[in-house]
Amino acid sequence: MSFYEIYSQHKNGRIYEPETRELAYLLSHEAESRLEELAQKANELTVSNFGRTIQLYTPLYLSNYCDNSCLYCGFSANNKIDRRALSPEEVEGEARFISSTGLRHVLILTGESRSMSPVSYIKDCVGILRKYFVSISIEVYSLTGDEYSELISEGVDGLTIYQEVYDEETYKRMHPVGPKNDYRIRLDAPERGARAGMRSVNIGALLGLGDWRREAFLLGLHAKYLQDSFPDVEISASLPRIRPQVSGFKAEHEVSDENLVQIILALRLFLPRIGITLSTRERPELRENLVPLGITRMSAGSTTHVGGHTIGHEDDDLAFQFEISDPRSVEEIKAMLSKKGYQPVLKDWMRI
Repeated sequence: MSFYEIYSQHKNGRIYEPETRELAYLLSHEAESRLEELAQKANELTVSNFGRTIQLYTPLYLSNYCDNSCLYCGFSANNKIDRRALSPEEVEGEARFISSTGLRHVLILTGESRSMSPVSYIKDCVGILRKYFVSISIEVYSLTGDEYSELISEGVDGLTIYQEVYDEETYKRMHPVGPKNDYRIRLDAPERGARAGMRSVNIGALLGLGDWRREAFLLGLHAKYLQDSFPDVEISASLPRIRPQVSGFKAEHEVSDENLVQIILALRLFLPRIGITLSTRERPELRENLVPLGITRMSAGSTTHVGGHTIGHEDDDLAFQFEISDPRSVEEIKAMLSKKGYQPVLKDWMRI
């Protein structure tokens, strides 16, 4: 059974397994009164499975060309922003700067344009980056299984791809034009990547596009499906909330800090071995408070500009994907984690 079939069963009210009921309860109004108790259990599970460690990485934006008109994204084809793709020399400059911070994990991103940032371009960039990093993950447009295999052969070992919103009708409305409009191709991408041999797969829902309880429920089911189907692949989930960008799009569904806490706790208790990623979309004090609740991976020293680590952006101040909330450097994040009794991990495996 594919995950789309599982989604369809839920949509039609036909999922009643005990585990499903557990996740539904953890995300329910009733569970809100037990958050402190659930937080203690989530902390114990996280320390048991991951220790007091947080893996650090940073995003590297290669290009912002895009063929889609996603309503919530600063890179949308509808937005009048300066567009560019990094040259090989610029990619190398970004790699040198990021690696100088000690980070050995990097996430590379592009806008979703096959013509302006084709697979061949991504492969060339990976060829440069593998000299500096032991782990290279991609967050690009949906690829075929063969294309994922090509990139794995070049040195990619991780895939990040968000469904954005699991509700199919909302998904169509949020992606009116462009290849990303195809819900099923997007939904099946994590499975294609895992089957091709990705070491890690990170999925997520953009919180604020749909009802957060339903979205978190389907995200949990999706993560469980991937864990059960690919036991050798590290499965993780991200919980990004909508942030300001040039179009001025506002979240249609409020997701409070308390709601975010409940989602994190529910995922940790439902899936004790899942990785949970927390980005710089969240403000510093909140990120610090969320660490003990189940977080295993954080971004640091982030920018959402193309080449934002080394190239000035005085002339294209609007050409970012979204505003970040936590601008702290890698050193500042390391110091914060150490003060809280956590070990910041800059490298956790070795490419053979």
